[in-house]
Amino acid sequence: MGAAATRPVPGAALTLPTVGSQLHLWVLWHEWLGDRPEEMVTAELSEQEQRRAAGFVRDYERLTYLSAHISLRRVLSAYTGIAPGDLPLAREPCSCGHGGGQHGRPVLAGPRPLIQFSLSHSHGVVLIAVARERVGVDVQRVPSARTTERCIPELHPREQAELNALPDEDRPLAFGELWSRKEAYLKGLGSGLTRSPALDYLGRHNDGPQGWQVRNVPSCPVHVAAAALLSPDPMDVVARRLPTESLYVDDATQLIASERRVCPNSTTSSHQE
Repeated sequence: MGAAATRPVPGAALTLPTVGSQLHLWVLWHEWLGDRPEEMVTAELSEQEQRRAAGFVRDYERLTYLSAHISLRRVLSAYTGIAPGDLPLAREPCSCGHGGGQHGRPVLAGPRPLIQFSLSHSHGVVLIAVARERVGVDVQRVPSARTTERCIPELHPREQAELNALPDEDRPLAFGELWSRKEAYLKGLGSGLTRSPALDYLGRHNDGPQGWQVRNVPSCPVHVAAAALLSPDPMDVVARRLPTESLYVDDATQLIASERRVCPNSTTSSHQE
């Protein structure tokens, strides 16, 4: 599939990704946590988001959640021109087999949404993906050796063999990278972990299941991250840091649109929105 030219949306500050292969990533680093939490602009969040945030016992987890959802709304607003609090966020019907309902993959509601997106956050790091096609992202801390050994038997047999062939000291990082690829893909599908982790091979010798591109992407030193994109073409990633100040100002659109700090190891650092 060839990539079509990007096109602006009236009233938007950011240009949409190209059809098919291009993926925009926005990363909010953990160094902001605890910085002026009382000044975060939470009024744009839905009642459900605010209730969910209030349910976290630990301040660290609550701040991560709030920052992730404020960031998501503001990034999507910059692409669509819709005010953060007015974005028609919804969920697809779920096929998990547990009663159905609208608790599947998050989407912008509408018959033909302009963009697809995915959100992940873990231990102070927020990762947002924006694309034209179905997309999933995952970020998490590098797991411990104990967690690694406990989870390896749940994987695809070929993945188990690859990980068990590694030296003990290399296994946690390799497992973390693999697990982030698996979660990103399952989020892109919309099934999440209701689909068995053993069904799909996402090991080192595979770009992704048929029709998908799945790969690890830049993250922080103690985290691993991955993205999955529904595209037959190689994934073209533009990864940028999300300005910390975007959590606090009344209107972050131009602040986000003018950001040019490229994340380390981004393979497409020459791209500009």
